[in-house]
Amino acid sequence: MSIRRIIGFAAGLALLAGPVVAQEARQLVIGTGGTGGVYYPLGGGLASLIGKEIPNTQATAQVTGASVDNLKLVAAGKADIGFTQVDAAWDALKGQGKFAAPLPVRALAVLYPNNLHAVTVDGTGITKIEDLRGKRVSVGSTGSATEVFAVRVLEAAGIDADKDITKERLGAAESVNAMKDRKIDAFFWVGGLPTAAITDLAATPNTKIKFLDVDQFADKMNAKYGPLYAKATIPMATYKGMDADARNLTVWNILAVNEGMPDDLAYQLTKLVFEKSADLGQVHAEGRNIRLESQSTSRAGIPFHKGSLKYLAEKGVKVE
Repeated sequence: MSIRRIIGFAAGLALLAGPVVAQEARQLVIGTGGTGGVYYPLGGGLASLIGKEIPNTQATAQVTGASVDNLKLVAAGKADIGFTQVDAAWDALKGQGKFAAPLPVRALAVLYPNNLHAVTVDGTGITKIEDLRGKRVSVGSTGSATEVFAVRVLEAAGIDADKDITKERLGAAESVNAMKDRKIDAFFWVGGLPTAAITDLAATPNTKIKFLDVDQFADKMNAKYGPLYAKATIPMATYKGMDADARNLTVWNILAVNEGMPDDLAYQLTKLVFEKSADLGQVHAEGRNIRLESQSTSRAGIPFHKGSLKYLAEKGVKVE
């Protein structure tokens, strides 16, 4: 082959290769929650896996107010994936509660049950939910499903969150700091087990952590808001200083996406979540609780995305 023909051939290859080399990686945004909770580390772990496992795709985990904010961000196209509790997703789909109109959101995967923590410490005189009347209480950060859950528990106990308590809106880490400084008397947090911020509070010298039982309110809450809440316990070994299991309530977590997400991307993300759940479990123990057998419409609260349904069908999971 002549030098001229070799040069021409090489130039042709360069032209073919140019667009591939210049192609920008797809960038995804994952809405998580505050840094003291579980959504944030799991979101960071998911972002890392996306960058490693899905070709030409990168992702970043974004700190947010959590569930309510994430659903609004996903619906507006400002986030591609959002961690959320099912009760918030249910409201978003119906356009009620914190949502002025129905949002076009779909479930990518059911994750793990979220545990309500109703927390105080010795010295506050608080032994049950009804004792919160007249106290300084954090109900969770603005834009979080913790606030939704907490207000519903208080309502079931006959307490008006706007009138009967001094209401603060703090995330997990901020609530713990406020509790240490005795700026609040109690706080609500909804998250996985264990939650790092509450582990920190339980390990604080000269501090005796106490959990308030809330499982007695399940029937009343489900009758009003739908079959969303289940009775459960926070095992005594979860946090230092617990004298007994705490009788609490749980609600499932899901990953939510916009219904307009391309089917192939939703399929790839769903496949990644389930086939790399052990990797997510290295980031936080709740990652190990992401299971195919947990997938159902009743647990998701909202319809699944078509791409997710395709993957689940391939794995023999019939979503009902």
